[in-house]
Amino acid sequence: MTANIFTLYDEDTIAKRVASLAGEITKADPDRLLVVAVLKGSFIFAADLVRAMHRVGLEPEMEFIHLSSYGAGTESQDIRILRDVESDVNGRDIILVDDILESGRTLAFAKDRLINRGAKSVQIAALLDKPERRKAAISADYVGFTCPDKFVVGYGMDMGHAWRQLPFIGYVVPPKAEATDGKTGE
Repeated sequence: MTANIFTLYDEDTIAKRVASLAGEITKADPDRLLVVAVLKGSFIFAADLVRAMHRVGLEPEMEFIHLSSYGAGTESQDIRILRDVESDVNGRDIILVDDILESGRTLAFAKDRLINRGAKSVQIAALLDKPERRKAAISADYVGFTCPDKFVVGYGMDMGHAWRQLPFIGYVVPPKAEATDGKTGE
C-alpha cells in the first residue's frame, strides 16, 4: 500500500498520556473493574492502559469485544459482532476501551449492549476523539487526544489492515496522482 504517513503523536507523547489516563481512572475508584477492549484497533492502547493501571494500583480484569464496522475500507458501515464479551458483566463497573471515537456508532452499540446485560456503569476511554465526525449522541469519559480530521494509523490502528505495528500515531496522505499532458514520454 503506497501512501505518505506523517507523525501526529510520537511514542513518548502517547506513553505519557496513557499513564495520565490510568491516573484519572484510578481517581474515579471503580468497583470490580472490568476493562473491555474493542478489537482490533484498541489492542495496543488497551494493553498499555491496563499495564499503566497496574502501576498505579488498579487490578482490572480484561475482556474483549470484536466489532466490525469498517471492513477493509475507511468509512464506517453496519456494526457486526464478531466476538462478544464472555464474562458476566452484571453489577460491574466497565471501562470500554477503543482506539478512536469518531462517528460514535460502534461505541454507542457496545455501551448499550453492556448496560442491557446489567453492567453497573460503562465508561469510555478513547485514545483519540474526533468530535466533528460524531453521528451518535455519545462522548468519552477519558480521552487521550482530540484528533484532527485526518485518517490515522499506527499504535494498533490500520488502513486496510496495514500499519497497525507503527509505534506512533500517524496520519495518511495518499500520493498525488502524477499530472499528465497526454504525452507518452517518447
